[in-house]
Amino acid sequence: MEEKLPSWRWAIVSVVCLLCFMANYMQYQVSALAVEVMPMLNIDTVGFSMLFLVPMLTAVFFSIPLGALGDRIGSKKVVTVCTAISVAGGFLRCFTLDSFTMQMASMFLIGMGISALNANLIKVLGTWFREQTGFAMGLFHAASCVAIVVAQICAGLFGSVFNSYMVAAVVMTISWVLWIVLDRDVPEGQSLPEPEPVLDYLKVAIKSPGVWLISIGVGFGLASTTAYAGFLPQALQLGKGIDVATAGFMAAIVTVGSFFGCIVGPAFCDKLGKFKGFLIVTTLIGAISMFVTWYTPVGFLLWTILVINGFFTAINGPIMQSMPVLLPEIGDKYAGSAGGIVGTISLLMSYFLPIGISAIAGADYTMNMGLESLCFLLSVVPVFFLPELGRKAMQAAVAKDSE
Repeated sequence: MEEKLPSWRWAIVSVVCLLCFMANYMQYQVSALAVEVMPMLNIDTVGFSMLFLVPMLTAVFFSIPLGALGDRIGSKKVVTVCTAISVAGGFLRCFTLDSFTMQMASMFLIGMGISALNANLIKVLGTWFREQTGFAMGLFHAASCVAIVVAQICAGLFGSVFNSYMVAAVVMTISWVLWIVLDRDVPEGQSLPEPEPVLDYLKVAIKSPGVWLISIGVGFGLASTTAYAGFLPQALQLGKGIDVATAGFMAAIVTVGSFFGCIVGPAFCDKLGKFKGFLIVTTLIGAISMFVTWYTPVGFLLWTILVINGFFTAINGPIMQSMPVLLPEIGDKYAGSAGGIVGTISLLMSYFLPIGISAIAGADYTMNMGLESLCFLLSVVPVFFLPELGRKAMQAAVAKDSE
């Protein structure tokens, strides 16, 4: 008999997706406003890249301690305080538009809320969704896809950079208040486990082979899709002779495919009740579709391949990121520490692997696509060494224990 999940889980996932949306929107609106921001701050493309990516640096520094702290005192308190810091960073950004240093500092602060949420995400969603955590994780990833598209469309509609930043800061404040009102650490009738020293939580997560396998798998997947997203527009322009506007639209089509993939894929996997076989097949299809992009002639077929690529390469991440809470040695109690490790390792890999691919392949588009596809394919290798964590496997284990 399947466990009845609390109805309040929909309020939880809604406010989680809202915070995710706003964090990504506030980062990607910088990209949308680049032609105004760069001359305003008197920076070149290197300076702009530093400004745009600094929230990732926040996550690298703080994911593990914030995850462990969430295990000790509860995820609500950790995310509440860190999102308050993000709100402060959002308003600071509005009033320091003449200083590159202060813009860097404000973007670093803006990254605090999403760093705390990402570190505790497995704990938050796993507590409320149990075996359906993959589906909930897919909604979270879909929110980030929507945020990127909305930022590109809407960020420039407010008349000035100040107005655009101010609206985002106000909406982030509203999102923070909703988190405080709606979030609960555990369902009604349950209580938080007795707290332990922070290092004890970390020790359990660090000693789990499953956590490291999942971290590496997520890292390969995130690194390959990050490299592909950054490389695709210029490859279409310089390699296939496609104009700038069309190349940008084609890159956006990949995001549309990703939006549906990160919702439909985890939902189907949950219904299937088993992870490993499904991940192996979908990751193989994703790697192949990524590779054949370069060999597909310009036209309807290329557009189709790009959508298929976005769909299948988006399935891997939400499912794998939901796995730590299902590991017997992790569960709800140590999920924050596990999430911090997964977040830190995957972000480090997503930063360094694309740089390595670019250094090896240079302007060789064929090699670039090949290495990115190989990198994505490698994301499934750790799955072979993980136990089957799907719903049916867990039910079978319970039935066996009760015999």
